[in-house]
Amino acid sequence: MDHVSQTDNAPALPYRLLAKLLENTAVVLMLGATGVVVLQVFCRYVLNASLPWPEEAAQFFFVWAVFLGMAVLTFRNRHIAISLFVPQLSAKSQAMHHAFVKVATAVGCIVLVVHGIDFMNRAMQVMPALRVPLRYLFMAVPFGSALTLLFLTAPIPSYRWWSGLASLIAGLVLYYALREGGSMLFGGSSSTTILMIVTMLLIFAEVPIVYALVIGSFAGLTPMPPLMLVTVTQNMSGALNSFTLLAIPFFILAAAVMNVGGITVRIVDLAYHLVGHFRGGLAQANIVTNVMLAGVSGSSTADASATAKLLVPEMVKHGYGRSFSCALTAASSTLANMIPPGLGLIIYAALASVSVGALFVGTIVPGIMVALALSFVAWVISVRKGYGGTKDRSSRSDRWKSFWLATPALCLPVMIVGGVRFGIFTATEAGAMAFVFALFCGAFIYRGLSAKNLSEAFREAVEDTVAVAVIIAAASPFAWILTFEQTPQKIAEWLAALTGNKIFLLLLINLLLIFVGLFIEMIAAMVILVPILVPVVVAAGVDPLQFGIIIVMNLVIGALTPPLGVLVFTTARVGGAPSTSVFRAILPFIGAQVVVLLLVTMIPQITLLPIQLFGP
Repeated sequence: MDHVSQTDNAPALPYRLLAKLLENTAVVLMLGATGVVVLQVFCRYVLNASLPWPEEAAQFFFVWAVFLGMAVLTFRNRHIAISLFVPQLSAKSQAMHHAFVKVATAVGCIVLVVHGIDFMNRAMQVMPALRVPLRYLFMAVPFGSALTLLFLTAPIPSYRWWSGLASLIAGLVLYYALREGGSMLFGGSSSTTILMIVTMLLIFAEVPIVYALVIGSFAGLTPMPPLMLVTVTQNMSGALNSFTLLAIPFFILAAAVMNVGGITVRIVDLAYHLVGHFRGGLAQANIVTNVMLAGVSGSSTADASATAKLLVPEMVKHGYGRSFSCALTAASSTLANMIPPGLGLIIYAALASVSVGALFVGTIVPGIMVALALSFVAWVISVRKGYGGTKDRSSRSDRWKSFWLATPALCLPVMIVGGVRFGIFTATEAGAMAFVFALFCGAFIYRGLSAKNLSEAFREAVEDTVAVAVIIAAASPFAWILTFEQTPQKIAEWLAALTGNKIFLLLLINLLLIFVGLFIEMIAAMVILVPILVPVVVAAGVDPLQFGIIIVMNLVIGALTPPLGVLVFTTARVGGAPSTSVFRAILPFIGAQVVVLLLVTMIPQITLLPIQLFGP
């Protein structure tokens, strides 16, 4: 493929129009899922009559929204991928890498189309309440993948008009080469070995993680009988057909509405009036803000972006170092995954089949410990560098007014945790109610919502949801192969040979997770490692609830460390600081989080005692 100017990419307009249509459809489907779950809660408590079909309808809408959204994210290059070396390449090399990624994406989509249709045609069951054949649910996988292949026909930037078609043909050739020659190519290697090598090579080659997982799983199955190839789409189709996972889009939607509806501003204002007059007061306000936001949003990235926009300029204006301000914001935003309703906790609960409500209760104390540790470090640094201490103490009336304005937002975490704890509604229903409550507050109390910013918030929330959900779906066949070959049991035997002490075992796993977090995004790491590690730690006598909190704490630290450091890059970009200086400034805060992690690892009662006292 010869290089040409960008003008050869003019046919992209029809693709952009199709992407817009699919995006709007995905938004409508996601809002429809939210609506039927809210209807279920309304009927249960107002009409005293539960409906049999809302859960099935919500799952149906969710699955279709995700796989339609998958096509849009592929077209816009918005899937989650590890960025290591490509930004340092020359323009020509980057164009070649783009072509390589497009071919790999084509291989993954062809797998999903061919074997998705096969699995869909084999499905004979119907959805019990809706009486809709399940094949219409499973159709979402091949249909969304076929739309993705259509987008892949768009010209590759800097190449000829036919470059997209060429990448599609190359992907088809590679698919058949893998399918027909996989057993010969990989020799006598086990499926697990093939799976791990192919997946990790593709991930580190910066192929989107969802397609790396699909191709790795497909490659791992090629030495098996041909009928086993349908396992990829069978597991992906079923992975998202989970009512628990619906909590993810609902809380992401709630966070998006909260940020544009004026709720975030009121929480920041309250924190400023409460602690702004202390030494390092704005730094303490930053932490308090993130504690309160964590109880509402559950998304570290959303909180990092929102608080960086609001607080970093204010901190710099009052004499705080820009890098310090960005580093503190990044470190504080990790609390969103350690205080209910953290998305990491919800994903772990779904992957490990444990109670979401119990995890919510068990992580409250560790979350508060992390907040206190960050607060102590911020105070020490502020004293040493002379930050803060210049603001007059807010008057009682100012504090009362800010508290009164923030009260609706502060009620939200109480509603979420209390509602789940006392069985009023499930975690998924809590997410839907949080979205409705945020919508009500933003529209009628704070009046920050407009048609424009609300529609933009919906689009961003659906995009974030799809990026997470497709990885969870693609990890399902990955986990199935590991289980089929009893990989967790083999790792458990190997670790048992190293040590019989469960604390030492957890410390070894902590080192592994910290290392993994350097290179792999939290959600991707969880979907890969949870199916492997949970059976290992359970066999060693570790409670899976305690381990869930440990793994989330480990992997959010990875969001602060190079080369991935997504939270650092987010706050550095928004706050206008060099990322290298932010990485240096964040080291003391990482140290504080590691200390808390070690305490939670070695003292199980920190997490398990609250669950025993207050948990479901």
